[in-house]
Amino acid sequence: MERRRKHGTRHTRGSLNEEAVTNLPASSLPDLPYLTEIIEQGGISVGIISPVSDCVAVAHEGTNTLAMLVRREGETLLQLLTRLDFAIARAQADDIFTDEVNPPASSKRP
Repeated sequence: MERRRKHGTRHTRGSLNEEAVTNLPASSLPDLPYLTEIIEQGGISVGIISPVSDCVAVAHEGTNTLAMLVRREGETLLQLLTRLDFAIARAQADDIFTDEVNPPASSKRP
């Protein structure tokens, strides 16, 4: 079977004013210490995950998933990342792992 070549052009939404992005006042951005630490030691993913088909933020440390959050209606990315930072803190400090993606396991036995 022959492979198809992908188009080399990318669709852009507009030009990026790099100076405007890099000159944001630090006080306007929240401090997200747990998120920063997890990026250095593990990783985060933000995007659409099938079959949820909603925006999901996931934080993991090695093979351990610390939190999986579904973006709420009207929630900004910054609000989602702030919730993720808090969920990471709960996982590391209290061993409480947040999973908003998978339904809770049924306690009923057949």
